[in-house]
Amino acid sequence: MSDISNTHNAHTDDGRIAHAHDPSYGINIMIWLILISLTVITVAVAGIDLGNFTLFVAMLVAAVKSTFVINYFMHIKFDDAIFKIFLILVILVLFVVFVLTGFDVFYR
Repeated sequence: MSDISNTHNAHTDDGRIAHAHDPSYGINIMIWLILISLTVITVAVAGIDLGNFTLFVAMLVAAVKSTFVINYFMHIKFDDAIFKIFLILVILVLFVVFVLTGFDVFYR
């Protein structure tokens, strides 16, 4: 039996995980409840007049929600570093597009 397990380990000992990561049902339900709670907060904020901060608060809640979705439901938290690097690059490009659009809208 030890020869079989050693042979199996030799094929999967390249530093990579041999099986897909499947979070437990408890973690998935907890993340789902957090996302539902954040959605309720978003709806509540939409009904409250916060002046200039309404958009900021709504975008902050949306960013937190997207972080949970990307990390847990898209499994980026458990993926290789190259996927995380590309995700960061995409977020930076999106941020630059938002900033340039903001300059165009506010300084016309």
